[in-house]
This record gives sequence, structure tokens and C-alpha cells, in this order.
Amino acid sequence: MKRTLSMLALPALIIVAVLAMASIYIVDVREKALVTRFGEVITVREEPGLGLKVPFLDNVVTYDARILGLTTDPMEVTPLDDRRLIVDAFARWQITDVVRFRRAVGSGGIAQAQSRLEGILTNAIRGVLGSVPSTAVLSDDRTPLMNQIRDQAREEAEALGVNVIDVRLTRTDLPEQNLNATYARMRAEREREAADEVARGGEAAQRVRAAADRTVVELTSQARRESEVIRGEADAQRNAIYADAFGQDPEFFAFTRSMQSYERALQSGNSSIVLQPDGEFFSYLNDAKPQTGFGAAVAAPAAAGGAEAVPEAAEPLAAADDPAGNAAGSESAEVVPAADAAADDAAETPAAGADTILRTVPLGDAAPQG
Repeated sequence: MKRTLSMLALPALIIVAVLAMASIYIVDVREKALVTRFGEVITVREEPGLGLKVPFLDNVVTYDARILGLTTDPMEVTPLDDRRLIVDAFARWQITDVVRFRRAVGSGGIAQAQSRLEGILTNAIRGVLGSVPSTAVLSDDRTPLMNQIRDQAREEAEALGVNVIDVRLTRTDLPEQNLNATYARMRAEREREAADEVARGGEAAQRVRAAADRTVVELTSQARRESEVIRGEADAQRNAIYADAFGQDPEFFAFTRSMQSYERALQSGNSSIVLQPDGEFFSYLNDAKPQTGFGAAVAAPAAAGGAEAVPEAAEPLAAADDPAGNAAGSESAEVVPAADAAADDAAETPAAGADTILRTVPLGDAAPQG
């Protein structure tokens, strides 16, 4: 009897162990569980730990309770300015209502949920980006656009029992066929902005240059005015000094002025002067011997039949001061009677009985020049 009981106890223990194992299920901390019976949800278990179910009748379905990611395929959108863009996005989502999620996706699970969520996200991206210009999409600050896409996708995803936590636009590029035209247009815009900057800089440079030129003119005019004032005062002082000095001896002043006149009139070169010997110009030469460096003038009255002897006071300047008679840069004066002058230079000598001719020639010449 005991032997029979021991033989029956072993299978019973095995059956009890199997039933116990079939009645117990474990919920991981990263999962949410549903207990279904004949397809109907019986129990929802979101806390981690052990749970009980009816063996062979109840079924346990688990879903990931963590935040999941979804990357959309690149899609083509058309903003308000009809510039096509290639956009893809990345979304973060999480299952919030397990029962609704089970009813929405059925036995497809996470894969089916991601497929339907991608469609929702694509529609939201096309709707939001199609209502703004491409400049807003391509700008650095696209946070408002991404928030609008998230909110719109979140409303539609509530029917799936999931929550869309965040949406980010990962790429917004132009199609290949539009890149060259877009780059050319951007280059033209930048060149236009550069030309405007250069023009503004040129205008500023012209203003600075004009102000500098005006300052130069003002400073130059002021300096010239001051110099003229100083020069006028100096001339006035010089004239006052001259007047005071020459006023003390009028005869010396007249003599100095005559010497200056001789120096200016009797320059080196081929020059001739025809004057009367008793004129006022030769008043100092008639009474004194000429000095070195000045022209000598001697009056010799002309006679109809001959000429008088040359007075000693009218000796050539070279004979008195320069025995060689050819000092460079100086002059000598030679006085000849009118008859001899007529015989030598018929073209320049007046008729018989005319006044005496005064001729000045360089000291280096061998004979007087006409």
C-alpha cells in the first residue's frame, strides 16, 4: 500500500509543480504586462514582481515600458515658397496606456506601433513645414517648428496609447538638382551685401578724405596768411630801416641806387646800349673811374670831320683792374667816336653829327659786337 502511494505521489508532485509554474509570471522593471483570456484583457500589471494567472487559460503579453526612439525615412516637403526640401526627423515616444495600445496594434506589438507612429509623424512634419517659408525651416532656431510637430503628433498618437515626448528635425537639405541654383542665388546675395558694405565704406572714406582735405586747406590758408602777415611786417621793418639809413645820407642813397642800376643794366652777354653821354644815368661815371664788375661809360662828343681824344677817365675797365682783359662773367665798355662807329658798323651808326654811341661788349670778345 505504501509502495503504491509513493508511486502516485511522484507524478502528483510533478503535476503540482507544472501547475504552479504555469500560474506564476514575472514582470520586469523595464516592462508592462497584460493578462488576457481568450483575447480579452483580464489584468494589467505595470509594477515589477510576481503575478498569478490561471494556468493554460490566461496569456501574459509584455511591452517595453522604456522611452523608445523612432527615426523617419527622408521625405520631401514643399514650404510656402515652393522650394522643395529633404527632411527627416527623430522622435521619442513611450507607451502610456497598455490596454489601448493592445487594442490599437493587436498582436503586432512595438513594430506595428512604430509603423503607425511614423505615418502620424510624417503627416505632422508635412503639415507644419508646409505652412512656413523655407528660410524658417533652414534657420538655426527651429525649436518652435519642432514643438508644433510634437504637439500635433502627440494628439494623433493618443489613440495608440502612446505619448510622443519629443521630435527633432535631424536634416533639412535641398534636393541635388536644386543645390547648384540655390548656392548661386546665395552667392549672388552675399556678393550684393558685400558690394553694399564696400559702397558704404567708400562713402565713409570719401567723407573722411574730404574732411582731411578741408582741414589741410584751412591749415595751409591759415599758415599762408600768417606767413604773409609776418612777411609784411618784416618788409615794413626793412623799409623802415632802409628809410632811416638812407635818410641820414641822401647822396649815398642816390649813389647806391645808381650802382644797382648799373649792375642790372650792364649784364654779361651780347648787349648794346645807345645813350647820350651827358644823361643822368652816367652822372657817377663821368666823375669817377668805374669799378670792377660794372660796365664803363665814357662820353665822347662827335665832330663832323673827326673825333676827339678819349679822356683818361674813360679807359677800359679791363685795363684798370684786369690786365688780361678777359675775366669770365664781367664786362668792359668801349667808347668810340661817331665817325669810327659809322665806319665799323654802318647798320647801327647814326648819320654824321649824331650823338656819341655807348657800346658794351663781353671782356672775352676780341672786337665789339654789333
